[in-house]
Amino acid sequence: MTEQTVRIDKWLWACRFYKTRSLAKQEIDGGKVRVNGGRTKPSREVRIGDEVRLKTGWDEKTVVVRALSDQRRGAPEAQQLYEETQESIKEREDRAAQRKVSRGAFLVSDARPTKKQRRQIHQFKRRSLEDDAGH
Repeated sequence: MTEQTVRIDKWLWACRFYKTRSLAKQEIDGGKVRVNGGRTKPSREVRIGDEVRLKTGWDEKTVVVRALSDQRRGAPEAQQLYEETQESIKEREDRAAQRKVSRGAFLVSDARPTKKQRRQIHQFKRRSLEDDAGH
């Protein structure tokens, strides 16, 4: 009896972890997906019972393969293909709580400062330089 297998990139796509197979392939090549604790290639065959650790956005999940599919279906069907471990769920919730608490601690912006913000920055720097020189 031959065991059914599916390529890891197809399986991740079918499970709806990534929107496209090419995105799944990029994440695998970038080392963000591990199967049974080791790095993998997009062509690696995944089997039922394998443990897959993957990063999606801020989250890192550890899932166990419960079923195989190389076809993308609806989200309820996709969720039947894997089961997230209890440790993974707890770690994800803890990290989300930490992010929520530290959200105001530092703000990182992708945009350049506006003209008004730039003036405020220069004003602030000027004041701090004057304070340092006066003391």
